[in-house]
Amino acid sequence: MIDRRFLLTTAAGLGGLLSLKWLTASSARAASDEKFEVMKTDEEWRKQLTPQQYEILRKEGTERPFSSPLNKEKRKGTFACAGCDNPLFSSETKFESGTGWPSFWQPLQNAVGERKDSTLGMVRTEIHCRRCGGHLGHVFDDGPKPTGLRYCMDGFAMIFKPAAPSAT
Repeated sequence: MIDRRFLLTTAAGLGGLLSLKWLTASSARAASDEKFEVMKTDEEWRKQLTPQQYEILRKEGTERPFSSPLNKEKRKGTFACAGCDNPLFSSETKFESGTGWPSFWQPLQNAVGERKDSTLGMVRTEIHCRRCGGHLGHVFDDGPKPTGLRYCMDGFAMIFKPAAPSAT
């Protein structure tokens, strides 16, 4: 039987895990080892990005769940990379996954790259910006139709660009 103590202990344990430094652990690659269209020095990235954006995009960190304003973004438009402005996802593919991170069932064509991520003792598929290599999040196979995929993205790694109002 599940009692209150078990729930509190489980919640405290999960909260502790989310705050651990492993959330910023690198996957199998170092961003500086690959070549991308947009290449900058570490110092240039630090000057351009907020500390939180830098930690996510350049150090493969993860924001706290439910902390990004983009999680609640409902307007029509495009989600772009906060590092290089590359369009990544259409609002038409965004859905509420309940995970605490903006989720999409499909990226825009030629927008993202993938690589194997074996941190945390499991194998996942890491998603990065095709143009600058910035870490965006991970993709999982528990999403809605038509793809069945859930692109679970860090909201602070992206910016939202509302669609232009239509002329009537």
